[in-house]
Amino acid sequence: MTPTPEEADKLLAANFAPWVRDLGLSVQEVGEGRAVLRLPWSGHLAREGGSLCGQALMAAADTATVIAVSAARGGFVPMTTVQQSISFQRAVTDADVLVEAVLTKLGRRMAFADITMTAAGSEEIAARASTVYALLG
Repeated sequence: MTPTPEEADKLLAANFAPWVRDLGLSVQEVGEGRAVLRLPWSGHLAREGGSLCGQALMAAADTATVIAVSAARGGFVPMTTVQQSISFQRAVTDADVLVEAVLTKLGRRMAFADITMTAAGSEEIAARASTVYALLG
């Protein structure tokens, strides 16, 4: 059964390191093999020049993948990132970021996802990522 966004938020709170929770991510939508998280704008996450730092976007993409895998598997299972790649296409300043992770393959031991990140209120892509996870449980 696919969790509600509120249930997925609880999964996020219970299974991630404190510094990831400090990003303020919230689950906006969740479906089988798909999750959309919101990364709220914060000057604390901005680099020199005022744009959101790449490390925050990478962590958000990684986290969104875990939520998407968990939704597809019917709950959280131990997993670990095997590979993550990201391409930054435009800076995000003074805007939340919507992070959409879509599973492209979910096997018994591996999961693959594509992630698209856009500034809230914009259709233009800020970054694209891909992740590969090993499922441990």
